[in-house]
Amino acid sequence: MSDKCCSSKEKDRVEDRESTSCCSGDSKVEETTSCCSSNTKVVENTTSCCSSNKEGSTNQNTIIKGEKAEYRIYGMDCPSCGLTIEKGLRGLKDIQEAKVNYNTAKLTVVGMNHSAFDKIESEVRKLGFTVEPLKQNKNLRIYNVEGMDCGSCAKSIEKHLNTIASVKDVSVNFSTGKMKVEHENSVDDIISEVSKIGFKASLNSNDRQSNQTPQKKEGYGYITLSGILILLGFIGSFTGISGLMATILYAAAMFISGYKPVKSAFYSIKSRSLDMNVLMSAAAIGAALIGEWLEGATVVWLFALGTTLQNMSIEKTRNSIRNLMDLAPSEAWIKVGSELKKKPVEEISVGDILVIKPGEKIPLDGKIIKGESSINQAPITGESIPVDKETGDTVYAGTINENGSLEVSVTKLEEDTTIAKIIHLVEEAQEQKAPTQAFVDKFANIYTPIVFLLALVIMVLPPLFGFGTYGEWFYKGLELLVVACPCALVISTPVAIVSAIGNAAKNGILIKGGTFLERAGSITAIAFDKTGTLTEGKPKVSNIKSFTTSEEELLSIALTLEYYSTHPIAKTIVEYTTNKGIQPKEAEAFKSIVGKGVQATINNEIFYAGNARLFEELNIPFNTVVSEVRDIQSKGKTVVIIGTQHEILGVISVADTIRTTTVNALNGLKQVGVKEVVMLTGDHEGTAKMISKEASVSRYFAELLPEDKVNAIKQLQKEGHMVAMVGDGINDAPALAIADLGIAMGGAGTDTAMETADIVLMADNLEKLPHTIHLSRKALTIIKQNIWFSIIIKIVALVLIFPGYLTLWLAVLSDTGAAIIVILNALRLLKVK
Repeated sequence: MSDKCCSSKEKDRVEDRESTSCCSGDSKVEETTSCCSSNTKVVENTTSCCSSNKEGSTNQNTIIKGEKAEYRIYGMDCPSCGLTIEKGLRGLKDIQEAKVNYNTAKLTVVGMNHSAFDKIESEVRKLGFTVEPLKQNKNLRIYNVEGMDCGSCAKSIEKHLNTIASVKDVSVNFSTGKMKVEHENSVDDIISEVSKIGFKASLNSNDRQSNQTPQKKEGYGYITLSGILILLGFIGSFTGISGLMATILYAAAMFISGYKPVKSAFYSIKSRSLDMNVLMSAAAIGAALIGEWLEGATVVWLFALGTTLQNMSIEKTRNSIRNLMDLAPSEAWIKVGSELKKKPVEEISVGDILVIKPGEKIPLDGKIIKGESSINQAPITGESIPVDKETGDTVYAGTINENGSLEVSVTKLEEDTTIAKIIHLVEEAQEQKAPTQAFVDKFANIYTPIVFLLALVIMVLPPLFGFGTYGEWFYKGLELLVVACPCALVISTPVAIVSAIGNAAKNGILIKGGTFLERAGSITAIAFDKTGTLTEGKPKVSNIKSFTTSEEELLSIALTLEYYSTHPIAKTIVEYTTNKGIQPKEAEAFKSIVGKGVQATINNEIFYAGNARLFEELNIPFNTVVSEVRDIQSKGKTVVIIGTQHEILGVISVADTIRTTTVNALNGLKQVGVKEVVMLTGDHEGTAKMISKEASVSRYFAELLPEDKVNAIKQLQKEGHMVAMVGDGINDAPALAIADLGIAMGGAGTDTAMETADIVLMADNLEKLPHTIHLSRKALTIIKQNIWFSIIIKIVALVLIFPGYLTLWLAVLSDTGAAIIVILNALRLLKVK
């Protein structure tokens, strides 16, 4: 077993990243060193060397033996809730690790054995949150529930069903009105049990229905009621109502709005966690103890209202990703013989024939076997113009068939489609903490207990030494407790990052984490591979000149030499000669000479095809063709020389063309502040110079071998640049790895590109790159705005406590109000165009 499994990345590169994936995302791993992405199905006897999230995780060299389970958490209104859950779960028997990602509302738990997970969901519910397992099984059914008007209703249903022996697991999501139950008894039994506690349940006829949230006007019921009670008590105090009656109204309001946070606070304290529920509950109860019933009731009401508004706002960012799940239809028409049958997509197998009518969404990835049409690929690639497709072309789930009927052979199952991988990668991205977020979280972890202790000191010491009354200082201490909530601060970064990643995903850009989003905003130089990136990557033969043999013979030798090469230029020559009907010769001992050409033995003589460097190193005389070669290269063409150990037989010139989007994309990068736009190529100086002029790059490096591209990146870094490398994700892997940011193109067409780079442009062009940089810089700006705003609000609140200008309800308003403003500011990133 090896303790290092990310050899493709340099050591500092690995340490700088939140996550590095160097294995297949879907593979099962047993007794192996794991650096896979978080969708690995089973992990046993696993050494984690590339944890998907370093913050808060266990020692990465620790051997974790056991199983992993994932859950979705509902009801978290700030990242401190996640810390509360983590602390609570880590104290359970046989639980080795618990990690909550606030951005995606996902909980990952590693246990010694399967029984370790038995108490996970009940423990999370005790802490005041709703939980559902992400892995389904045959006994897990989904129900629609009507009549819920708040999150506590969902918990009531869960608590009741958990008392039934045949119910193994239950999770109710108040937001979506969905209930997932793993049970062994009948569906009717479950519906009957739910009705006993006042709600109506029905089996969901389609588990893949849209995640649309039902109308939640009823969710404001308790908040509205408690608000009315507070208002009646306040008005009554001016109209002669007795003090006792006003106190009763305030107490009732406190009970209605404060039941949930106090209950959650109890379990948070039990798990030794200081979250906002603890602080707010302490402040409200303290206010009641000193007779400030109006203040206490107002604190609880504002907190409940603020929490509700926060949840609503945060759900908008979460839904920016979850809505991707609704892109692909849940059913499809399958051709069976001469008949058409409608089947759920999860029941469709690879090789089945889909029939897709004009205007319909394509349900699964596949290849067209009959028909032609224009396909709107915007949901996958972000391209605004439909792409023409014909027989043999690939189509993707979630894209739209604009016109023409198609018959498509399924190539990937539902869970393996490109859109499914996009969703998974984006969720993984949201689980990775950006450097700014990690710093803010550490700051909050120190800030909260310090202010909490300070509040206790202020309540006791000043009056003890004769500075004012206990009531006066107790009230100031309660205000400090409220100000100790760092909600706006800890929420400032993750919401902005999730919004930006969601925006990018909808525009065909996969950003694999907050680290890379932040890094993109500081890029000052971008290096591009020439072939296939700046150019079409489909060169064409433009000229043939033979010296000592016929043109047909020259082409036959060239075909023979290049036939087994994978180089784009070799493929061009093979395609050209094949189309002309040229036949290859009998040959043996094929050999590829990296960065220079190929050789093979024909009729007991070694023949070569390659660039000038190859013939120079082999000392093959080619002085007679030097001027010819230089003339062709000066026109921006690539020359392939054909010869033997004794003579040059001829030359074939090949020309690549600049992509139509390249010039606009590169100009766009300069407009958003990228200082250096660099081209890297293995081509001759003349070709590189010609292409660089056409593409408007500011600088180029020519005649590079693969390892030379790495040196070029290092040179740019030594010059003080933060460097991004743009390539195809396969041939440019070393350069992508050494760059500060690796960007791959054409992710929709290759799984490798999606796995290797930090950012993936799903479309096979550069149009989205300026938007990526602009979005990143906008995100950094908003993160800074949020952090400074949150800090200033806290400082102002702290300063106003001691002169007595800050009331308890104003302290709550400053905390929840600031959090809502921060969220709304971050939501602007969803609208960046």
